Amino acid sequence: MFKSVLVANRGEIACRVFRTARRMGLRTIAVYSEADAQALHVREADEAVLIGPAAARESYLDAAKVLAAAKATGAEAIHPGYGFLSENADFAEAVMAAGIVWIGPQPSSIRAMGLKDAAKKLMIEAGVPVTPGYQGEDQSVETLTAEANRIGFPVLIKAVAGGGGKGMKKVDRAEDFADGLASAQREGQSSFGDPRVLIESYITRPRHIEVQVFGDSHGNVVHLHERDCSLQRRHQKVIEEAPAPGMDAATREAVTAAAVRAAKAVNYQGAGTIEFIADASDGLKADRIWFMEMNTRLQVEHPVTESITGVDLVEWQLRVAAGEPIPLKQEDIPMKGWAMEARLYAEDPAHGFLPSIGRLDHFVLPDDIRVDTGVEQGGEVSQFYDPMIAKLIVSADTREEAAAYLADACADVEVWPVKTNAGFLARCLEHPRFISGDVDTGFIAAEADALSAGPIPEIVRQGGVFVLAHDALLQDGGWEQSDVWSATAGAHGLRLNGDRRASRKFLVNGEPVEGDAHMLQAQAPHWKDRLSWKVRTGGAEAIAQDDVTRVVVDGVRLNRTLGLPTILFLDGEAFEIQPWRYEAVSAGGSASDGGLRAPMPGKIVAALAKAGDVVTKGQPVVVLEAMKMEHALTAPFDGVVAEFNVAVGDQVTDGAVLAVVKAEETK
Repeated sequence: MFKSVLVANRGEIACRVFRTARRMGLRTIAVYSEADAQALHVREADEAVLIGPAAARESYLDAAKVLAAAKATGAEAIHPGYGFLSENADFAEAVMAAGIVWIGPQPSSIRAMGLKDAAKKLMIEAGVPVTPGYQGEDQSVETLTAEANRIGFPVLIKAVAGGGGKGMKKVDRAEDFADGLASAQREGQSSFGDPRVLIESYITRPRHIEVQVFGDSHGNVVHLHERDCSLQRRHQKVIEEAPAPGMDAATREAVTAAAVRAAKAVNYQGAGTIEFIADASDGLKADRIWFMEMNTRLQVEHPVTESITGVDLVEWQLRVAAGEPIPLKQEDIPMKGWAMEARLYAEDPAHGFLPSIGRLDHFVLPDDIRVDTGVEQGGEVSQFYDPMIAKLIVSADTREEAAAYLADACADVEVWPVKTNAGFLARCLEHPRFISGDVDTGFIAAEADALSAGPIPEIVRQGGVFVLAHDALLQDGGWEQSDVWSATAGAHGLRLNGDRRASRKFLVNGEPVEGDAHMLQAQAPHWKDRLSWKVRTGGAEAIAQDDVTRVVVDGVRLNRTLGLPTILFLDGEAFEIQPWRYEAVSAGGSASDGGLRAPMPGKIVAALAKAGDVVTKGQPVVVLEAMKMEHALTAPFDGVVAEFNVAVGDQVTDGAVLAVVKAEETK
């Protein structure tokens, strides 16, 4: 066994690999960009090397710099993690040529499975069923359009070198094919340096089933059962589980056997995943499941497989890379209980799931489950990398128990001021369709209304009244004298018995709300030395103790941060409570001024209109690339593009006005 390992990656995957490597007594080495100088994975490593600027192409994707860091630190092995250089056959060859152990499959296996079109042809030869479609060499627009028409709409366009949903576009109508093709080609070129695509028939009720496989240098290949990754948004996985709900023994045997054949067809070594798409219109059937692609690396969702098998997949990777055989035979690999994983993203579900960046002033995750993360309180979520900030993983005896356990864990997440999808995840896990196992990749889109946050909960309004009343009583002088709380705040030695009613407008996340309260009692020998407060709001009682770290309304606890603006946390959502000091517009605004502003820093990758063009409401005008995803900014109403202020390739800052649409004047 080698004695040291460099992880050519960042964030939670680097921390995850370090955890196993340390347990095995290996020296750990990190690489980092300038943006990650204070990152958690840098501090957790025994040694760390700066490899370049923030942009991934100048640091984590620069194979020469990573290899130089390995040589400089005497690293005996390199683990690529997932993403970045993990499926780069040229990098794997360079590592091996330098006499360093490559913790991954042979470069020939990576190449064989790295391009989706070539992989599908290989699978057909190996007797593995594949999705109907086109994976030819002719990439002309005319040929691709003709093939899409032959297959029949809807179709799925996929970058041949793609992964993680990037370079993948669903097209429902022939007239939209050209735009979908152009977008997929741009993302393929941007993310993988390859604009080529393939086209597949779009399965109307698809389930995403994948099988964890493992091979070694002794000719052994095993599977570690299947995972279901059907809960997706924009082709990005959101919640994963193992095993797959509704998978009977016969179907499981057929799918896992096909996965092993696929791995053997490329003489696979190390950890890999064979991904299948299933037509779930009539349940999971062996003859309705087709090969999609192979990921020749460890997967983000590997913890659910570890949970049901008791296997440390990273340890297996390290041992197999060192020349050891797979530790277990196929018949000895267990499948026990149920496991689920939720991906916690720095994004704002209330505003189209736009990525959210900034400092994590408050970052509290549940401490009674497995959490894989690469950030911590006080750290930064950068614009340069993927917005996933943590994975929450649970296991239980049954699927229902696992879903309830994970929903509770998501509800306990507290993050501020960066937005997260924690509340959204909890609602997914509690949805009756999900609980029953009635899921497919269209679940989130179909249930969008039920999964949205909805109006501000009454319990938060009540809690907001309480904390504002409490805070006013702690401020000598309080708010304006017209406010009942400030009127009583100066009464030192305050002791109230009986009802004193207050009705006041305040802001919750920038939205004006009305609240009223009855002060029941304030018990303290001196108002600044209060022991506890009780406030009745809307017939309920709120109680605060321990310096207002807890607020309880109708038996429901709302956590409150200290040392920050007044933030209440409930069911994974964060609510900023502010006194009403001036007339303000709600967070969404009442009307658009027609300015299309960058929601975050990024790069302009497409200009779909120009000054003077007539546009309709919802029509894409400009496309911004940020945090590895494209974001189309659309016309807010019918009108004319009065200004177009950017060009393709421009780097823009948060809030920059990219274009201005003016409404057409009515005559």
